[in-house]
Amino acid sequence: MQTRKKYIFLTFLASWLLLFFFGGDQLRRFAFFSGRKAEARRNWPRWTDRSLLRSFADPEELQRDGDPALLSPRERRAARLSIHRSSRCRMETCFDFSRCERHGFKVFTYPQERGQPVSETYGKILSSIERSRYHTPNPEEACLFILSIDTLDRDHLSGQYVRDVDEKIRGFPLWNGGRNHLIFNLYSGTWPSYSGELGFDIGQAMLAKASFDTQSFRPGFDVSIPLFSKDHPQRGGDRGWLYQDSVPPKKKYLLVFKGKRYLTGIGSGTRNALHHIHNGKDIISLTTCKHGKDWEKHKDTRCDKDNVDYERFDYQELLHNSTFCIVPRGRRLGSFRFLEALQAACIPVLLSDGWELPFAEVIDWGRAAVVGSERLLLQIPSAVRCIHPERVLAFQQQTQFLWDAYFSSVDKIVHTTLEIIRDRLSPHRSRSRFLWNALPGGLLVLPDFSTHLGDFPFYYLQRGYNPSEKFTAFIRVVSQAGSLSQPILRLIQTVSGSQYCAQIVVLWSCEKPPPPSGKWPQSAVPLTIVQGSGKLSERFFPFEAIQTDAVLSLDEDTSLSTSEVDFAFLVWRSFPERIVGFPTQSHFWDAEQGRWGYTSKWTNELSIVLTAAAFYHRYYHSLFTEFLPAGLRELVDGLAACEDILMNVLVAAVTKLPPIKVTQRKQHKEGVAQQAECRDGAAGTPPPGQRSPSAPHSAPAQPKGTAGTRRFSQRQDCLNQLADWFGYMPLVSSQLRLDPVLFKDQVSVLRKKYPSLEK
Repeated sequence: MQTRKKYIFLTFLASWLLLFFFGGDQLRRFAFFSGRKAEARRNWPRWTDRSLLRSFADPEELQRDGDPALLSPRERRAARLSIHRSSRCRMETCFDFSRCERHGFKVFTYPQERGQPVSETYGKILSSIERSRYHTPNPEEACLFILSIDTLDRDHLSGQYVRDVDEKIRGFPLWNGGRNHLIFNLYSGTWPSYSGELGFDIGQAMLAKASFDTQSFRPGFDVSIPLFSKDHPQRGGDRGWLYQDSVPPKKKYLLVFKGKRYLTGIGSGTRNALHHIHNGKDIISLTTCKHGKDWEKHKDTRCDKDNVDYERFDYQELLHNSTFCIVPRGRRLGSFRFLEALQAACIPVLLSDGWELPFAEVIDWGRAAVVGSERLLLQIPSAVRCIHPERVLAFQQQTQFLWDAYFSSVDKIVHTTLEIIRDRLSPHRSRSRFLWNALPGGLLVLPDFSTHLGDFPFYYLQRGYNPSEKFTAFIRVVSQAGSLSQPILRLIQTVSGSQYCAQIVVLWSCEKPPPPSGKWPQSAVPLTIVQGSGKLSERFFPFEAIQTDAVLSLDEDTSLSTSEVDFAFLVWRSFPERIVGFPTQSHFWDAEQGRWGYTSKWTNELSIVLTAAAFYHRYYHSLFTEFLPAGLRELVDGLAACEDILMNVLVAAVTKLPPIKVTQRKQHKEGVAQQAECRDGAAGTPPPGQRSPSAPHSAPAQPKGTAGTRRFSQRQDCLNQLADWFGYMPLVSSQLRLDPVLFKDQVSVLRKKYPSLEK
């Protein structure tokens, strides 16, 4: 028994010794590497541990760098969203709609603080808002608030960086955590990451930001705007470079790029690879390393040759002579090149992955730009070669439309931003994408007027609609109460005799009451009297009494025949977006005076059809009253001879087309206004002996007499003030006059439809 126990003990001891010698080393190694793996999970490699690897970088910078691959998708998304604390904001959760219910969409800009300068660009943005119809000086009426603090440049290395923004905005009593506030920003982040951080808490405010990335962009809440330079014009802006004779659509170069090449850092990958597509023939891709202070320290073997080739081509010449322009990302996602290509009708080829394109909420960029991928750069040449010439021309035309409608000035960029926000307040009455992407553009189509395309004068041809077959005669009267002059009586009888007249509306622009109904002549159509206030601008107020698309605007002393009215109306039905009428005038540039001139001479040129006798669409009444700011209407009321010029300028700015003159009889001459003063100094009433504000002008270049000279001078001043406000001269000259078929032909009178026009 003792021997058996002894053998068992020896066997156990031998087994333990074998396990120790043959397996113990493996156990020790397992334990050691288990500790190393645990350490690796925490942070591997430990770059600051000099015993493992010598560091050539700044220890503090590398200590902050963890391994991003070890973050879960949820953690990575949280890191992106941490840029804005209110990243989940929507209009329903972070915007107070009740502020907009009483006074509508009004915008309040914070008063400028003393000692707080703003950049030239931010000054333009504030000026665009303050000059617009949206602005209100009363914060109690405001729906939206704009800070006076310049937030455009949030690169803390920039000289225009404003510090302590958080502390400043917390002191504003209207801030309310950012609710109902809009913050404009062009540059965010700084070297080397150029992230989207602004350096202050925006709270629940909306962002109108350039170089917006799709991950931090909050759809339906933020607005992506283009990056534009400080030299971008305040208003007006230069026209696009595509002209009617710019055919064929394909130009000397198919695809071009000329710009900086970043040797290192964010944005360098794409620009470093652009030289691969250069063939020196129809594809020109030029880059230069020669920028920045230390470019020579970092230049590579290609830099010297690239710099030489770079100087061989002029950038503006390349824009003019290329069909497609590459628009790669820079340090940030957006670049000035984008707007430059749009203006030049050089179709942008975008290489900026993750960029939320400007105003993409409403603009269909698939019709004006080629959106490529940075990873597929080498496929771009073959892709653009496959685009059919007809499609190329359509792209070019759309670039010109978008440039002119939304991007050619700071005013248009800011107003587009505000209109997008305004549409969100009433989605059921917002503009469709068709309206935003078709002439004349979303800014000039008021959803408060109608949401049906057939109610606007621009879409009849495109959508197959027809304008109404009747018109409303709208007569402005300033005669003394209690009497109606013979010209008024004859005019009402003439107009009511037209087969196309549906109604007559008389605007009684006098504080004294109009004559009783028994004093007015009998007519075959309904006659409505509207009491006015005497202001000239109310002539184009959208009165509910006007029920037809066509409006025939008349002065009380206008002399027309029924045949003239019928023919002019038929002409208007073929051109419902234009002003069609009889008395015309023209503008010209006076080089000696350095200003615009105005003439009433009978010449072959015309650019203005006076609203003393003219057809136009009733939508222009709404556009005149609701689109134009109050300051322009006050200008009209103050000059007493300007409302018809402003209406012509407005229609020309919308349509980019001239008015149309139609046949008038020889004896149709300017009449002397048979009017008496309603009251001394009545607004909108010219002095005694002066013609009515819209009376037709005839042969004299300048009316004789003191009153006529003063009125002529006022009209010239009006023309120049309007050109200054619009930033350019919208009026378009024409040499077209439309006559009836067989007019003045030596044929039988029985073959002519309007023989009375020749008498």
